[in-house]
Amino acid sequence: MTKMRLAIVGAGPAGIYAADLIIKAERDFEVSIDLFDLLPAPYGLVRYGVAPDHPRIKGIIKALYEVLDRGDIRFFGNVQYGKDITLAELKDHYNAVIFATGAIKDADLNIPGVNLDGSYGAADFVNWYDAHPDVARTWPLNAKEVAVIGNGNVALDVARILAKHPADLLTTDIPDNVYQGLLSSPVTDVHVFGRRGPAQVKFTPLELREACAIEGVDTIVYDEDFQYDAGSQDAIDSNNQTRVMVSTLEGIRGKELSGATKRLHLHFFSSPAEILGIDGKVSGFRIERTQLDGHGGVTPTGEFREYPVQAVYRAVGYFGSELVEIPFDEKYGVISNKAGRVIDSAGNNVAGIYATGWIKRGPVGLIGHTKSDAMETVACVIGDKSTWWQPTHPDEQAVIDLLKGKNVRFLGWPEWLKVDSTERQLGEQQGRERIKLVDREDFLSAAFEDN
Repeated sequence: MTKMRLAIVGAGPAGIYAADLIIKAERDFEVSIDLFDLLPAPYGLVRYGVAPDHPRIKGIIKALYEVLDRGDIRFFGNVQYGKDITLAELKDHYNAVIFATGAIKDADLNIPGVNLDGSYGAADFVNWYDAHPDVARTWPLNAKEVAVIGNGNVALDVARILAKHPADLLTTDIPDNVYQGLLSSPVTDVHVFGRRGPAQVKFTPLELREACAIEGVDTIVYDEDFQYDAGSQDAIDSNNQTRVMVSTLEGIRGKELSGATKRLHLHFFSSPAEILGIDGKVSGFRIERTQLDGHGGVTPTGEFREYPVQAVYRAVGYFGSELVEIPFDEKYGVISNKAGRVIDSAGNNVAGIYATGWIKRGPVGLIGHTKSDAMETVACVIGDKSTWWQPTHPDEQAVIDLLKGKNVRFLGWPEWLKVDSTERQLGEQQGRERIKLVDREDFLSAAFEDN
């Protein structure tokens, strides 16, 4: 075999990195790669999971764009695995497939009241403000007081977007429907709750600094939450990131309030116990205070407190979605795999099928981890040459004929560039870099307007 046909399902950073790495890897065969995505746009969570006021993080899109723009990887947007192209059809056209579908659902939080009206998953809210084409165009922003559960970057993103004055988002790619929704929000107080202390938070320093420096918003911390045990001190002494975050929080502690109309409250040692409700709607949030155990962990104290809120956002992690005919670990929300090789229920390798990114390892780590993760998977793909599928229709035109025969309206890279240009033109009209398209039909109209 002198040429490999490789399919990658998922056009976010994980999928694009995998494609780029296998092209650049030392190997004894040529490679032809097709990159499929459910969405009519590439870039995955960098486009649909990063808050619009994070242009530095979104700068990764430039690097991903350059990979796809070289012309040696074909992009097929608006193609749904399991419907528009099945596993049997992938086997018929490719030697192997890598799944890089990520994790976009909210992890469960099993506490009473979680299903009340006004209790939301953070991932759903992120999808709304990032203009995901498969979510509703409106969001119920009617709470004056809001609780956000979690001590990671997503919790801070959600809290920051809720607390920020909407006019300050007009320099971003925020769509008009999101801006108008936030403009009508009556929110005055956003409370962020974490189970452990300042030395154990999962924020990154940049996220924390940005959240604590929102124009026109007072950030409030509480003296009782600044406790450190031996485990905490070890973390502060040994980890520069922890040291910076503790220093940042300590700095807020001594800062005078400005009397701003909005407030961001950061609560620590607060374990979620119950979402309270009246007439089926959120009316409050109940937490149990925790205390340090001497090693940086926490134990419950039996002391409960209640906060009046009208909405609760659960930012306790992402969870992967099961894929048709692909072994799935329901406990961890990942494709069952070893080092990227997909395995069956008996632990045996499933020939030709691989995973990378969050659907492989779970929703942990930053962009850099995604790249090293893809390297491991790509090494497995190259090393498994003898077990690849033997497709009956490996020619590159065959998969195009397949999709057209099923009337799939897929976007190639040239069509995406038209969409990209349309978004930039919309932004230029308002003095902004771009304004995102929201509806799938708008994507397709922009992509095929000259056809």
